[in-house]
Amino acid sequence: MLFERITSEGLAHYSYLVADGYDALVIDPRRDCDIYVDKTAGQGFRLKYILETHRNEDYVVGSVELAARTGAEIWHADAHLDYQYGRAIQDGQTWQVGALKVQAIHTPGHTLGSMSYLIHDPQGSPWAVCTGDALFAGDVGRVDFLGMDRAPEMAGRLYDAIFGRLLPLGDEVLVCPAHGSGSACGSGIVDRTWTTIGIERKRNPRLQFGTRDAFVANNARRLEKPPYFAKMEELNLVGGPLLGALPMPTPLTPPDFRAAMAGATVLDVRSELSYSAATVPGALSIWLQGLPSFGGWMLSYDQPILLVGDSDEAALATRYLIRMGYDDIAGYLAGGLHEWHKVGYDSQSTQTVTVPQLCGLLDHHGEPHILDVRKPAELAGGNHIPGAQHIPLSQLPGRLGEVPKDRPVYILCGSGFRAMVAASLLQRAGWENAVVVLGGMAAWNSTTCPLT
Repeated sequence: MLFERITSEGLAHYSYLVADGYDALVIDPRRDCDIYVDKTAGQGFRLKYILETHRNEDYVVGSVELAARTGAEIWHADAHLDYQYGRAIQDGQTWQVGALKVQAIHTPGHTLGSMSYLIHDPQGSPWAVCTGDALFAGDVGRVDFLGMDRAPEMAGRLYDAIFGRLLPLGDEVLVCPAHGSGSACGSGIVDRTWTTIGIERKRNPRLQFGTRDAFVANNARRLEKPPYFAKMEELNLVGGPLLGALPMPTPLTPPDFRAAMAGATVLDVRSELSYSAATVPGALSIWLQGLPSFGGWMLSYDQPILLVGDSDEAALATRYLIRMGYDDIAGYLAGGLHEWHKVGYDSQSTQTVTVPQLCGLLDHHGEPHILDVRKPAELAGGNHIPGAQHIPLSQLPGRLGEVPKDRPVYILCGSGFRAMVAASLLQRAGWENAVVVLGGMAAWNSTTCPLT
């Protein structure tokens, strides 16, 4: 028997490989699917079934790609949607994988047709349940995708699914959600490596409201929805274009890179300090580990992407982008800024300031304009700077007009990474005095600088 969770870093996405005897199935596969092919073939299993818990919004599901490579059957949830691939699952449907039985349980709320999959051990006892986006560690699925007018209805459906169908499975049953901490599909998912029905029953704050009405009132809430989710919803009805294998980005000489820049987005995935020292003029900065979280807010599907980073960074960035459906990756700058400068091309740098320097400006130069790009929840308890302008980074592309252009703008976040993204957005839009506060609020809180 084999049961393995496959983690896709960045998106905090979990898929599950279940195998026994000679057969295997995968639940919610990612698009770069070599890992499932290699693991099943390497251990002598035949991949027979691919199951989806719901129509995903935050990544391109890999069902069509994986089926093309293995011949596995695809079974999808949300039967009311117009899928162009696979077959629709019915509540109670079962699949046999060796001595294991996998059973579909209709758990609507996140979507109308969401399914969970209960895995029975060889003795027939419930052992683990793959809950998709219905139940997470420390959280429940968001219910706002059909609009806030239907959110109370969907929250009620989710309550019935969790309390009527999942919790009665037994406290010892493993809970295997589709996402971990950091996912946009929940607001409070905790970093709990493994969890159970019993743990969630006792510790999950979203399950402690006592009544159905209280659950609905507290969970029918709007969460941020990155613009790229709409593209994912579209692709996940037809299946993403087949890759065959994960494409490797093409190394481009500086002249070729510069020639390709017209009409393209130049994306610098290096660290924030590398970007600030020197980058290609007009480049957008999104550090590599932040790309899955912020790429979908900042990048367009209508332009090719040129990468700035070394070969390893470019390869990993390509993997992250492909998972979000950004397939038009035109190449990366071979040799980086060193080669760019050697051929005499101009570069761009970003001003920075330390917290003590900024505190000095507060003391001696009036009130410099401070732009705080943290999330609203990060400002709780007075943890913000007097007079600072607050625009969350996710909203900044649509609110640039609110930022003054006639004076230096000192940009601050939690530690400096998001502030550099914000500075790059401002610089691309013509701001000449964007200044990043190094260390962000972490540094500010380590000093005696004032807080409100």
